Amino acid sequence: MAELEAAELTSELADRTRREVARFRLVDRLRPTFGHPVTVFTLGGGKIAGTVAGVGADWLLVAEEHRLEALIPLDAITGLTGLGGLTAAPGSEGKVAARLTLGYALRGIARDRAAVLVALRDATAVTGTIDRVGADFFEMAEHGQAEIRRTRDIRGIRTVPFAGVAFVRRS
Repeated sequence: MAELEAAELTSELADRTRREVARFRLVDRLRPTFGHPVTVFTLGGGKIAGTVAGVGADWLLVAEEHRLEALIPLDAITGLTGLGGLTAAPGSEGKVAARLTLGYALRGIARDRAAVLVALRDATAVTGTIDRVGADFFEMAEHGQAEIRRTRDIRGIRTVPFAGVAFVRRS
């Protein structure tokens, strides 16, 4: 009888654990890893290695070597290594943090007029500066690789839907 009760308890605990884990989102796994080294694999953009520098509602910021930063939409991530075992409670990020979307992060880059390389999910990349950020897209002035800051080298304005971005890298 004791063995049967122990087996039933073990089965119930395993079932409860599976149900609890099913509530976790990727962002809940990422939030406790601030400052930890990770490797992120992306759609069309390859891999990015560095330390977790920020996590928003739908993005991850990785500080790379040589003072580079990569802003990665969560839906462009195909895998990660280095997360460890911690997970934040679902919904514990608070109301303000929950509103820090990819658009919010991109507006900060646009405000700073930072030069960026945008890796797209089709495995191409464009360089330039982000001019305007909409609800689900941004517009960037494309520049040549060698002369990224000279306005006379502007090639044109490209509109990029968020769904097409593998990552945005700035220095």
